[in-house]
Amino acid sequence: MHSEPVHPRAADACPTLLIVDDDHDFARSAADFARSHGYKTYLAHSLAQSRGFSELPVVDLLMLDLDLPDGNGFDLLDEQDMPELGHVAIVTGHPSVETAARAVAGPVVDYLVKPLSPEQFSGLLERAAETARAQVGDPGSAGMIGESLAMQRLIAEIRQLAPSSASVLLSGESGTGKELAARAVHRLSGRKGPFVAVNCGAIAPDLLASHLFGHERGSFTGAASRHCGYFEQASAGTLFLDEITEMPAALQVYLLRVLEAGSLTRVGGTEEVPTDVRVVAATNRDPLRAVEEGALREDLYYRLADFHLELPPLRSRGNDAILIARATLQELNARYGTHKRFVAGTERVLAAHPWPGNVRELRSAVHRAFLTTVNSEIRVAPGGRRLAPASAGPTEVSFSVGMTYAEIEREMLLKTLAHFEYDRTRTARALGVSVRTIHNQIARLRDSGHQVD
Repeated sequence: MHSEPVHPRAADACPTLLIVDDDHDFARSAADFARSHGYKTYLAHSLAQSRGFSELPVVDLLMLDLDLPDGNGFDLLDEQDMPELGHVAIVTGHPSVETAARAVAGPVVDYLVKPLSPEQFSGLLERAAETARAQVGDPGSAGMIGESLAMQRLIAEIRQLAPSSASVLLSGESGTGKELAARAVHRLSGRKGPFVAVNCGAIAPDLLASHLFGHERGSFTGAASRHCGYFEQASAGTLFLDEITEMPAALQVYLLRVLEAGSLTRVGGTEEVPTDVRVVAATNRDPLRAVEEGALREDLYYRLADFHLELPPLRSRGNDAILIARATLQELNARYGTHKRFVAGTERVLAAHPWPGNVRELRSAVHRAFLTTVNSEIRVAPGGRRLAPASAGPTEVSFSVGMTYAEIEREMLLKTLAHFEYDRTRTARALGVSVRTIHNQIARLRDSGHQVD
């Protein structure tokens, strides 16, 4: 159910949310919140009720509780007559290691603990909506928008390499659209299998092997049955490995063997399973520098980079920012049934802004301005929140009573990064953590809408 068919709905349709939860108050509140974000919502309070929605053509987001009156929420994911699912989130009030392990070993994208903060829920809704938008975009470009020379060259390269079986390595800053490019490669490849996306930096390292290659029953706590990993789920299709440099070195060795042998062995198993998968990998780092720093094995780099495509940052794409902003506004007007437009002069401001968060930041800025404007003309103010307080000096860290541990950790990270001129390696050494931890923390900040150099 983690595949990517052409969605049987119009591109301007509202994204859909199915909530399966026996907490009626939570379900109603979540549905109201989602509707305010442009979603069409459906509610079920048991497994039996959820089966009543099996005729829906697609569910862009499934929010699933585990403890239901007539069974376990995981049972729903194993049923064959469920609608096509775009994004799956487990939302539970009783988290455990066993359920978390089972979640990441299946098609679950998010594992969240109640109560959800508005920021958590908004982020979840936006990620699912972005996935839905990508899946109904132009079949040739997978929703990639741009008339600049850099983008036209990129799209031409994708069209040229897509029909081959060669591996592709995508690099570029965060927010430049690497997953959209990977989807374009898949759509133009002619491969009949699904598109399966895996974020290597978002999965616990000790569970990533099971996530990718599957496991046999009893291979670890919570492995109650055999599970086919993402390689098998992507059979005859495309496997997108995002943040490939966050994969542990030992697992990179096994990945290389799988790619070269064309077969894999599940965790805890002995049987060789043939694979027929086209791999597209991505990183927001310079791949050669990642090789030099030991974050990416050199032999794996050459195996992945049959074709290496670098996605251009938005600041180097001329007036593409205007085209993307117009398309985003058009999508929002279609979703909410409105006819809003940009205030005169807005497009000039958008084109001049450097957009350090690239397309993701631009779309978020337009979305935020759209939702906070009550009249028909919206004004987009570029520039996100800067997290380091101005009152603290360049080498000082400002804490105050009432700050959460997360806020203190964030403050320390940002000030240490600035002190070492955003050198991740020196920052990690100073804070006593791994470089991978620094990159993951920065990625989480950016994903939550914060601006980090």
